[in-house]
Amino acid sequence: MSHLSERPEKPVVGVSMPHESANLHVTGAALYTDDLVHRTKDVLHAHPVQVMKAHGRITALRTEPALAVPGVVRVLTGADVPGVNDAGMKHDEPLFPDEVMFHGHAVAWVLAETLEAARLGAAAVEVELDEKPSVITLREAIEAESFHGARPVMLTGDVDAGFEDSAHVFTGEFQFSDQEHFYLETHAALAQVDEGGQMFVQSSTQHPSETQEIVAHVLGLHSHEVTVQCLRMGGGFGGKEMQPHGFAAVAALGAMLTGRPVRVRLNRTQDLTMSGKRHGFHATWKIGFDAEGRIQALDATLTADGGWSLDLSEPVVARALCHIDNTYWIPHARVTGRIAKTNKVSNTAFRGFGGPQGMLVIEDIMGRCAPLLGLDPMELRERNFYRQGHATPYGQPVTHPERISVVWRQVQDDAGIADRKREIAAFNAAHPNTKRALAITGIKFGISFNLTAFNQAGALVLIYKDGSVLINHGGTEMGQGLHTKMLQVAATTLGIALHKVRLAPTRTDKVPNTSATAASAGADLNGAAVKNACEQLRGRLLQVAGTQLGANAADVRIVEGVARVLGSDKELAWDDLVRTAYFQRVQLSAAGFYRTEGLHWDAKAFQGSPFKYFSYGAAATEVEVDGFTGAYRIRRVDIVHDVGDSLSPMIDIGQVEGGFVQGAGWLTLEDLRWDAGDGPHRGRLLTQAASTYKLPSFSEMPEEFNVRLLENATEEGAVYGSKAVGEPPLMLAFSVREALRQAVGEFGPCGISVELASPATPEAVYWAIEAAREAGVRYDGRVPDGSGAPADASAVSNA
Repeated sequence: MSHLSERPEKPVVGVSMPHESANLHVTGAALYTDDLVHRTKDVLHAHPVQVMKAHGRITALRTEPALAVPGVVRVLTGADVPGVNDAGMKHDEPLFPDEVMFHGHAVAWVLAETLEAARLGAAAVEVELDEKPSVITLREAIEAESFHGARPVMLTGDVDAGFEDSAHVFTGEFQFSDQEHFYLETHAALAQVDEGGQMFVQSSTQHPSETQEIVAHVLGLHSHEVTVQCLRMGGGFGGKEMQPHGFAAVAALGAMLTGRPVRVRLNRTQDLTMSGKRHGFHATWKIGFDAEGRIQALDATLTADGGWSLDLSEPVVARALCHIDNTYWIPHARVTGRIAKTNKVSNTAFRGFGGPQGMLVIEDIMGRCAPLLGLDPMELRERNFYRQGHATPYGQPVTHPERISVVWRQVQDDAGIADRKREIAAFNAAHPNTKRALAITGIKFGISFNLTAFNQAGALVLIYKDGSVLINHGGTEMGQGLHTKMLQVAATTLGIALHKVRLAPTRTDKVPNTSATAASAGADLNGAAVKNACEQLRGRLLQVAGTQLGANAADVRIVEGVARVLGSDKELAWDDLVRTAYFQRVQLSAAGFYRTEGLHWDAKAFQGSPFKYFSYGAAATEVEVDGFTGAYRIRRVDIVHDVGDSLSPMIDIGQVEGGFVQGAGWLTLEDLRWDAGDGPHRGRLLTQAASTYKLPSFSEMPEEFNVRLLENATEEGAVYGSKAVGEPPLMLAFSVREALRQAVGEFGPCGISVELASPATPEAVYWAIEAAREAGVRYDGRVPDGSGAPADASAVSNA
């Protein structure tokens, strides 16, 4: 077993415990960025000047009327920027634009004594616009060839030969929705300048180092003149990886120019209309199967809706391409990615980061093609699983492919699939207007940033004279339990009780040049860095203990706060050991560092091994669908998920449950709508609140929800044998959509291939049921082509 994955005697990791801030969360005592405003003197409030047109060049910007509003102190415009007027890493996101690129684009910010005065001042600013044509939908962008950024191509094998060898070839098209992050805490920042001119920014950000970098270049400062701190976030889900930088820069610019603290906090409507979403995608595909239903070739084009600027669209598309295979071996593949440029908010990271979009394409293909091949969807999926020796289309060997089958079989056993399928068949035969279905889907998700340089982390661990320990690390806490795991890692490595360890807020002046807490890599990277720092400290303390106990340091162990010599009753308490080390002038602080080994990636060739390992999981979902309304309920969900040796099982099970529900929301409920008409509100987001944007709630939760972590699943080369858990479970929700597809199919003739919109809202399910019924009437149970199933208009066999 590797040094990094090996666990010592009586570890604190692996023990189920509540979130470290759980009590603070439920009592309301937890502080978030905007809570700090009430503890700060003379704060000015910022409000955006939004232009409610989709596209146009600004011909006049008159701020004088705002300054006449009582309480308004200043209006920030592009002329005020001392550094670079840009809030993006691609330098294509002007902080104060001279061209409006989406409906609700902020072109200036008003600072005032109160938020209401700032709002009135923003309303008084006069903006004249030379309107220009706009591109709103993905189809419009494709037709207009409106694209930006890279166009990667993933190629393996001989695609043309693969299709020639295929017994069945199907083609299709699929467009699916974007998704709003809808974190509880909207974007927020509070900036102030100290007596030395140092800019201090409190920000709700997943990426403090990048927020620091953007603030510095907007202000014309060096990074050491800007400190960014993140106490915690009320949710992030990727929406606070890139998007907070501009809001923090506005607050910092206001603080620099006025000498007073400045607060930016978006209300919910502003957050919805100004910040990016998960990328919606359009896919065209062609797939070939052999006579037994094994995939031979895939040719696909994935088009992401990037919005007005690039943001993180290029790596999102790259990860979508890297995950289009999911759990299936595809010997011959050609997959092209591209980014549509539309006049909408700039879409950004969202839990899964393109992986869900790529995986959804192949799962939709499998669900649509299984009836055409005359196969049960479960059987078709299982026949195509990766096996030992297989590699992905981008050339990375698939490690532990047997776990795909292991979790698949375990979830079938846990869920009692065989008996329940018989019960469902009997129910469906007796209920012509209500149908049930049970579907299983699996996942294979790569863990690490595609950009190799991001796979590094630092930590600073301090031991005080009284034996207490303070941890600083580069990861941010957004409710996912990262800090809880870091406390457990530190306590385990040092061999002390958890109550001896405390965690400090994430700050750029403690741990520099950190990567975003994203890509599910927060615990992997920061945990290994914390472990490294603690190992340095433990090594020093073991030398002291060895001297005190008259033994070789290699023979001393620190367990449960006591240093003991192997095979002896000699011991030294932790507090005494630390105090002794201090008086011997032993350094009691250490900077830890970790870089993920074994990664390499050629973005141009689209080949390499970008991931440290793969996470696996499987979910079985049973649904019941009403044939009159399309309404449905999730009767039962069973999940087996691979998190390696869990660092904190209660946290991980919560993450699996939460990820699954968020995925189910994306696939079945959350329906972002934009005004694509030619009227005066073209480009406006129509779903601007919880009243019009449906989120999963208690009523959408599975009636029975069983989650089990895969046992005996140590991951070599990862911190204490664990695996990432943040993103992979979201894709387990594919089983909900596939169960809905199969239930809809029960309303039509045997073997019908069902097209299902995404999100599969009750309305979409109803229309799919109507299409299935119409197919039953049209063919009267007979098959027109003799292939064993009705022909599907968008998936036609050439065999």
